[in-house]
Amino acid sequence: QVRLVESGGGLVQPGGSLRLSCAASGSIRRINTMGWYRQAPGKERELVASITTGGGTHVADSVKGRFTISGDNAQNTVDLQMNSLKPEDTAVYRCKAEVETADESGLYDFWGQGTQVTVSS
Repeated sequence: QVRLVESGGGLVQPGGSLRLSCAASGSIRRINTMGWYRQAPGKERELVASITTGGGTHVADSVKGRFTISGDNAQNTVDLQMNSLKPEDTAVYRCKAEVETADESGLYDFWGQGTQVTVSS
């Protein structure tokens, strides 16, 4: 089994910064891709940013220039540095990992429990 644990959420004022971290543990042979998604009440879940083991990244247009995703393959972690936060960024942020497990062939998706980010004055 694979577990993802997220941390770093909280309440910040507009213009502030937060750094979200996601740590994967368990029967991991390899992680192909990790990404951060967010969902606000009444809105569709959206991909915020993703990163591959090779280091390739994708950042959504809505956060480009403000958010940066990074990963550490050795630690099986991924971080999302969020700067210049806006109230529109308020959402539950959830980490997803596409994992090749140690006891199964193929790739499987695993999700973290989610961490709340609230941007408000």
